[in-house]
Amino acid sequence: MIVMMIGLLSRRTRRTAALAVAALAASMALTACGGSSSAQSADGKLNVVASFYPMEFLAQQIGKEHVSVTDLTAPGVEPHDLELTAKQVAGVQKADAILYLKGLQPTVDQAVDQSTSKHKIDATAASPLVDHHLDEGAAEGDGHKHEGPAGDPHIWLDPSRYAAIAKSVGDEFAKADPAHAADYRKNTDDLVTRLTALDQEFRTGLQDVKTKTFVTSHAAFGYLADHYGLTQVAINGVDPESEPTPARLAEVQKAAKDNGVTTIFFETLVSPKLADTVAKDLGLRTAVLDPLEGVKDPSKDDYLTVMKQNLANLRAALGAPAAATPAPTPAS
Repeated sequence: MIVMMIGLLSRRTRRTAALAVAALAASMALTACGGSSSAQSADGKLNVVASFYPMEFLAQQIGKEHVSVTDLTAPGVEPHDLELTAKQVAGVQKADAILYLKGLQPTVDQAVDQSTSKHKIDATAASPLVDHHLDEGAAEGDGHKHEGPAGDPHIWLDPSRYAAIAKSVGDEFAKADPAHAADYRKNTDDLVTRLTALDQEFRTGLQDVKTKTFVTSHAAFGYLADHYGLTQVAINGVDPESEPTPARLAEVQKAAKDNGVTTIFFETLVSPKLADTVAKDLGLRTAVLDPLEGVKDPSKDDYLTVMKQNLANLRAALGAPAAATPAPTPAS
């Protein structure tokens, strides 16, 4: 009966109803198992739940051997429309610490609201959101609105903002697990140092480009563009599944021609068909600019390696000169 009722509701209402059912099931499961609202892992590690990959990366890098991290969004899965299972809701309710980005995943927000954990770490508290919608021509009514609080959620794509979030995670882990506070602070400092170096790589690498404008299928790069003095022209809004209007496509084509754009960027977790179509119409090539909402194979890539590849792809698309080839070392 519940399933039949959910099927008749709107998309957002279905999410709310589905979460309510999952929360009820999770509550029953916890009661049956005698579970508490905050219990460390059986091996004594801090039990951490992360909402999606950028939050998981911070938890792993800062917590290291002292934490057990569960990512609610599986590798290779687009996080915007995540639906939680009863088991996942129960995991959120039991977590010692929860890392999430309010407004990106509505069902996660609701599960966090229901959790009694004392350590809820909202990334937007350390780095408030900015609304980039209209800057990219994504006008109201064109399918570019994002569910949740106003603002572009992709703050992790600016390394300086990501470093600020890392500091808040380190502080909260130290409060949740005082016995290992010194390790959390050291790990945080190490990560912030690497993110600061990455920030400098981007600053240096994007100084000598021929054009400052890039075209992407998904409006995920507003913070990156603002931070490094670039202009993002997005085919879609912050929701990668939205559909651009014919008027928006015409605007993108004009911007590409006017600014000497050579490349249309697409991403790894969403179909590249739209980017391919626009590129074909304009006689341009395509390349990947990864919004890092997830990593398909965490054993091969992480936040830092993917961001460095993004920089290389941006430099190529924006007309940066090729790196000089080092002179051969004289034979001894």
